[in-house]
Parts: sequence; C-alpha cells; structure tokens
Amino acid sequence: MTDQPSDSVSFVDLKTMKEIGRIKAGSKPAGVALSPDKATAYVTAPDSKELIEIDAISRSVKRRLVLGGAPLGIAAHPSRPEVYVADWYAHKLIIVDTGKLEVSGEVAVGQSPSGLAVTPDGRLLLSADRDSDAISIIDVETRTRLGSVAVGSRPFGITIDGAGARAFTANVKSDDVTVIDIAKRAVVGRVPSGRRPYAVALAQGRGFVTDQYDGTITVFDEKTLTPITRITACDHPEGIEADTSEANVYVACWGDDVLLRIDPKTLQVTGKASTGSGPRAFGKFVR
Repeated sequence: MTDQPSDSVSFVDLKTMKEIGRIKAGSKPAGVALSPDKATAYVTAPDSKELIEIDAISRSVKRRLVLGGAPLGIAAHPSRPEVYVADWYAHKLIIVDTGKLEVSGEVAVGQSPSGLAVTPDGRLLLSADRDSDAISIIDVETRTRLGSVAVGSRPFGITIDGAGARAFTANVKSDDVTVIDIAKRAVVGRVPSGRRPYAVALAQGRGFVTDQYDGTITVFDEKTLTPITRITACDHPEGIEADTSEANVYVACWGDDVLLRIDPKTLQVTGKASTGSGPRAFGKFVR
C-alpha cells in the first residue's frame, strides 16, 4: 500500500496484520494496481511524475517510467499486459504497455480524472472525472471514449461490481455514492454517505464507503442501495478494498498510519496493522 507523505510502499501480512516490509518509492506515491497474477504492483507518484513497477514478492523496485503531468489513479487490465494511468492535469488517460514499460497510447477524458476501474471482462475502462462531475466510459480495444455519465459532485474513487454491471463512484463534495448501470450508461441510484467519501468496496452483498472527514465507513445494501449503518473506523480512512473471497475488507487510515481489517458480515474491526506515514492505497492493493 502507498504511504504518501513518507514516499514509501508498505507490505502487510494480512493473516497476522503485521507490516513485513517497507521500501522507498517515488515522490508522494498515491495510486496502486496489481498485475493479473498479483506478482507485480504498479504505483503512481504524482510529485515525481512517474509510474513505478514493484516486484510484490521480493518487495523491490523493478523499473520506473517518467510520465510527466500528474499521474494519480491507476488500473490494470485483467488479462492483457496493460495499465491505465489518470493524468490529473492533462485530463487524459495514459495507456502503458507493461511488457516494455512504455506508453502505448492515450485517451482524452473529462477534467481531472481520478479513480479508474476496468470491467471484469476487460472490455471497458471507466474514469471518475472529478472536476467534470462525470464518469467517462472508454472502449479498451479501440481506445475511444464512448460517452460520459453525470454523477454527484467531485467523483473520486470508482468501483465496478463483480458482474461488470454496475459502477459506484464516491462523490467527495456531494457526500454520496452514485450508482451507474454501465450498459445503459445511466444513473440508477444514489446512496448518502458521511463527509468527503473517498472510495467504495463491495463484499458480501454490501457496499463500504470511506468517509474521510467523519472517520467512518458507510455501509449500504448493494442490491437495494439502502444504508445499513456507519462503522467508526479511524482518522481519515481513504483506500478501501475487499479480498477476493470477500471475507475481509481492508481500509487505509491516512491520519492514524494503520491498515484496518473489517469483517463484512459482523461489521466489526478485526485487526489493525501499522504502516508508513499517510497510507493512501488509492486503487487495488490487496494481493
């Protein structure tokens, strides 16, 4: 997981909830994505304007690619050797061939693209365009923007469900989550959250939203979109992701320098691990 103020990446054993390693990365690392086999992590560093390739097994930096601009959000294709990087300043997505670690294309999107997500079948790429209050939908094969969907105010994190049917955006300014039918390119619901929602995770039929300014996790029913409760979490929860079995949800706590583990059924915090300073973990960070 990316530790932004300390310019590092932390590695945590999720069984013992103990930090087992930490390496220096680029300047102010933020976004993170994993290769399909989860052996390689790709990290964006906005201040040093680069993409960093990390061996997640040996916990070492392999290669670096200077992209320029302000690389922030990142997503990996589920099968092909590609990652997609959101350039906050240039209002575009950069396509990187991870075999050669070189730029292979780009797609113009809305203003200040932030979170990115790829559908499970690898056909579509979605971008949360923060300052356009919209998401862009991109055809991965043709590298074309198919259209956009208006959402709440200042969308940041974006998550796609396991069926590839719906997308969920955390809207930082309007304090809610917008739910989108991807095929219809239409909003189908809205879920109120705490203050300054950052990102969304899905597990056990429930949605989990990190409320940065309230220090809570908003929980809602994924099907009915009905709010269930809010979990007291930590100081400025930010990145959030469920493991592949949906047995646990993990939350990066920016202000407390910890990673929390939450049981999505009981909604109890079941573990806590110390990390580097300011863990952000914006993207997919659970191996």
